[in-house]
Amino acid sequence: MTRYLNQWASASAFAAILMCGPSVLLAGAQSTPQGTQSSPAQQQQPNDNKQPAPLSMDSPQGAASSPALAPPAPASPEEEAAFKAFQAVPVTDTDKRIPMAEQFVQKYPQSRYRAVMYENLVSGYLAKQEVPKMLEAGEKAIALNPNDTPILGLMGQTLARTLNPKSPDALQQLNKAEQYSKRAIEVTPTLTKPAELSDEQFNNAKNNALEMAYSGLGLVYLQKGKYADAIPALEQSVKTDPHPEPDPVNLYLLGLANEKASHFDAAVKAYTQCAALQSTLQSNCKNGIESAKKASSTQLSAPN
Repeated sequence: MTRYLNQWASASAFAAILMCGPSVLLAGAQSTPQGTQSSPAQQQQPNDNKQPAPLSMDSPQGAASSPALAPPAPASPEEEAAFKAFQAVPVTDTDKRIPMAEQFVQKYPQSRYRAVMYENLVSGYLAKQEVPKMLEAGEKAIALNPNDTPILGLMGQTLARTLNPKSPDALQQLNKAEQYSKRAIEVTPTLTKPAELSDEQFNNAKNNALEMAYSGLGLVYLQKGKYADAIPALEQSVKTDPHPEPDPVNLYLLGLANEKASHFDAAVKAYTQCAALQSTLQSNCKNGIESAKKASSTQLSAPN
């Protein structure tokens, strides 16, 4: 698994929405989302040139962790053939796989392979940067498998990072991001390793889900002005990240949460780590270093 969300980029917009005030949704959490006045357009995540990968293997075992459901009807020879034809298409050929998956779920609405198809639609639409369609497919995947931790983590992070605070349903979206993130954090440690995965693959998959879930949860708390809750969540996101380099977005958010909480030394540390990584957030993180240092010279630091 790879860092899925780093496929669309507007770091300036993403940074601006977080720098506009103590909490872009704090007023909304107390009244209505429309009460937020200082929020610019939709936030997005920077691109670190990592490519998306399928969220699970192209096999029915992809939904093995689902809770007990009614047994699916046996697949007809035609349905099996359609599924095998889908499996034969390279995972990188999203232009071909997406319509095949869409046609499959329409033609076989009760298929045992639906969860696999929706998982692939999530990764396919994410690769094409079609976020609304990705979120729609993710909702359907979770409805079929409420314990699908990669999807839960991804959905939690995506909903938090693509939030438009001026949207009428902004607070609802933020609360859903919190729900999905917490569910992924709760379920992931209980998962049983599939036989087809090595220990390393399984641990990386779990850590990847946790990294996204903690990231989404941390950003939810940051948006709501709950900095004391945001900091440990974002620290866990950085700690569990299985990639060679941590996600610079999480380091930036960690720096921002610490700065807002008046933990200036910790903010400088997180911003410095972020600034050392090649990403479109480098300049924002360098500015954060100066901002936190300046604040520490004129304000008292809060106790850790």
